Amino acid sequence: MPDHYNWAAVDDYIAERLIGDDPVQAATLASNQAAGLPAIDVSFPQGKMLQLLARGAGAKRILEIGTLGGFSTIWLARALPKDGRLLTLELDPAYAKVASANIAHAGLSGKTEVRVGPALDSLRQMIDDDVPKFDFVFVDADKENYPAYFELSLKLCRNGGMLLFDNVVRDGEVINPTSDDPKVPGARALYDALHANPNATATAIQTVGEKEWDGFLLAVVGREEES
Repeated sequence: MPDHYNWAAVDDYIAERLIGDDPVQAATLASNQAAGLPAIDVSFPQGKMLQLLARGAGAKRILEIGTLGGFSTIWLARALPKDGRLLTLELDPAYAKVASANIAHAGLSGKTEVRVGPALDSLRQMIDDDVPKFDFVFVDADKENYPAYFELSLKLCRNGGMLLFDNVVRDGEVINPTSDDPKVPGARALYDALHANPNATATAIQTVGEKEWDGFLLAVVGREEES
């Protein structure tokens, strides 16, 4: 059985064979590093997966919660048609500034809005404003608020739309109710919220790679017989 030291090498192989060189996204990561942002972006294979999922869903309106430096934002925005729009929410103004520059360098500013401030406030305001529903929501932000992000995103996503949450396995600690990882309770509460809510159908999958052992949770909005 190969050990975890091969995980990053397999990611490299996948990227080389299926994605190829991506100077724009390489520059995005270099810009993030130069600005001192934490290296917690999705991997290249994961980013391309986000793009393909959003494209496969036919998404014209995408919501992202947690922008960081815009690496995942760019992958998602690439999935949009010409008249598509992406709104990404970022708490930290310094991160948002870096992300905006990266998005501009990618040529995607016309499709993308970076909104600064607490995401919960932004989401509640959008609900109050009755904004058009989103087709695809990607959540990669503070884990303690994952249950709240789920409940609010459910109200903002169309029936049949997709919700995708990152970092829901956490080195397997998600099954440990007494874990020392402070981000585990939020992930566990997300599972509990989905288990109790009949208005979304979900699953989760474990992932390994350069980000080591973690996972994604995917939900489709609407009762299973209605979607």
